[in-house]
Amino acid sequence: MSRPWTAVPGGLSVTVRLTPRGGRDAIDGIEQRDDGQWVLKARVRAAATEGEANAALMTLLAHAASVPPRDVALVSGATARIKRLIIAGHGPTLAAALEKNAGLR
Repeated sequence: MSRPWTAVPGGLSVTVRLTPRGGRDAIDGIEQRDDGQWVLKARVRAAATEGEANAALMTLLAHAASVPPRDVALVSGATARIKRLIIAGHGPTLAAALEKNAGLR
């Protein structure tokens, strides 16, 4: 199975499909989209207004990867459902933490 993240210099690039106002803040595993792209499925309670859902997503990923929220940056997709984020740190360690939180381990 492919993963929705790749190691990059200084961290991990993660592709996420976000569901705002999803009732809870959680990572719901990974899935392959119709276009073949693998995404990490996440949901947050926050609405998609004024960046609230994006901020909640960054906090959720920071918690899942055991890094401070300042180490998570939104790179693309600020107004889209599919987003790309960079988590700063040691790529393999971050990937292992995300695998555990996505229910892959």
